[in-house]
Parts: sequence; C-alpha cells; structure tokens
Amino acid sequence: MIINIIAMKKILVPCDFSKPAVNAFRFALDIASKSRETVHLVNVIELPVVHDSLLMPVLSFEEEMLNDLREKVNSEFKKLKDQYSKDGVKIVFHVGHGVISRTLLDYATEHAIELIVMGSHVSSGLRELLIGSNAEKIVRNSAIPVMVLKQHFTGPIKNIIFPNTLETEKQEDLVMKVKALQHFFGATLHIVWINTPTNFASDTITNKRLKTFAERFMLKDFTINVFNHHNEEEGIMNFTQMINGDMIAMGTHGRKGISHALLGSVAEEIVNHTDNIIWTYTMANEPVEA
Repeated sequence: MIINIIAMKKILVPCDFSKPAVNAFRFALDIASKSRETVHLVNVIELPVVHDSLLMPVLSFEEEMLNDLREKVNSEFKKLKDQYSKDGVKIVFHVGHGVISRTLLDYATEHAIELIVMGSHVSSGLRELLIGSNAEKIVRNSAIPVMVLKQHFTGPIKNIIFPNTLETEKQEDLVMKVKALQHFFGATLHIVWINTPTNFASDTITNKRLKTFAERFMLKDFTINVFNHHNEEEGIMNFTQMINGDMIAMGTHGRKGISHALLGSVAEEIVNHTDNIIWTYTMANEPVEA
C-alpha cells in the first residue's frame, strides 16, 4: 500500500535553466532512477504584450517568435539531457506558453503527474509581498505533492522533519503520504510540535499527544519532539537545522484570497525562506488561482 501511495512514475520539473531549476532536475533524476521512471522537463514561455495599434499581423509575429523560442529551449533541453541523464530514466521535453504557475499545473493534470520537483530562489521583501514566487503559487494550488529545493543535493535523505498540528482526523491523508515518503527514502521521521506563546501547551501534555498520534498511525523509525520558539516558521527551520534535517514535510491548506492575505501559510513562508528541501501536500484543495 505504501509503495502505491508514493508513486513517482511521472515527475514534473519546471525548468527556466536557472541554477535552482537545474538542481531540481538533477534531484528528480536521482528519484526517478530508483525505479526507472519518467521525468517531464517543462519550460513555460511568458509572451510579452504586443499591441496591434498599426494593424500589424500580430498573430503571425507571435507564432514566429514562439517557434524561435521553442527551438532555443529544445536546444537547451538537449544539453541538460546530454550532461545529466541517467540510465533507465525517460526524459520528456515540453515547451508551453502562458502564465507560468497555471500552465504548469494544467500540464500536471493533463499528464497525470504524480510529483512536482522544482527549484526556487529565495523570495523576500516587496516582491514576495506583492506577487510571491512561482514555487509559492504552485505549493498553494497543486493537488499533488510538491518538492522545492534551492541547492544541489546529492543525498541521501536521512532525516525528514514533520511539523505536526495534532489534528489527527484532518491529517490522515497527509500522514499516509508522509509515511510513504519516509519509506521511499528509508529515512528517520522527526515529528515536531512547535510550542509558541500563542499556541502553548505543556511538554507533558504535548508529548503524550504526540505518542498517541504516532501509535494511531503506526509510525516506525521516528522521534517525537517539542521545540519552544516565539514563531512557528522560524521554530521549524531552527529545529531542522539543529538536528541536521534533510527535508521538511508539511501539509498546507491552500488558502486563497483574503484568507491567505490575513492568515498566510506556514509552508509557503518556509518555502520562501529556507535552503532545505521542502515537500508539501495540500490537504484541502480549492479552485486553482493563477
């Protein structure tokens, strides 16, 4: 059952040929090589706005430009394949055009993708406040698991951090996927409750609840931890650094609109601000937001 849940037969890697994107491609190849699966390398072209004020043949111009860009992108795809391909891993190239996050999620749906692995730059300041990163948008809207990384990672994944809200019933689907993720990498799972001033509970009570949680889902090869910090996001990142964690596995509620603006998302904040590999899964999907 676990192996079926963690199916990674089709992995999507968004690729803009930046260093983080190449790092994601290499990591996806490492994952795919475990079971000889397929990696879909996808580049999305965002076309500039062309005004037709002089009645120029705009559509013809755009098609010619697209063809030229596709040719260049396919040439870069071939270079990546020649440099990094692994025996037994099939690599599929695709060039799309449109809004990046929406185009990638549509491709994932159309091709029954089971995992998205993407690179990301650190996003901060005004840019983060106004538009966020593409990684953040995909984490928020994806119906399938997403892995985000910034640095080249050669592995192995030994320690997976699993921040916990202790909402047992609401987390069942998430926990099953995290168990499968742990099984796939053969890693130790570190379940952690971040104790903050606004969400405080005594260590005695929290440890008891964490043990009950682990028993409820029959977890194996795990530790339970309570980590005190004034801020949940920073607490997760500091705990991960303290125990040399390789990956953080988190659920997200995929909040949109005013709810997202007011409440934000811990997973998205961590995606933006940590160099660790992040695995996310949206527990309550809503209509996709471009």
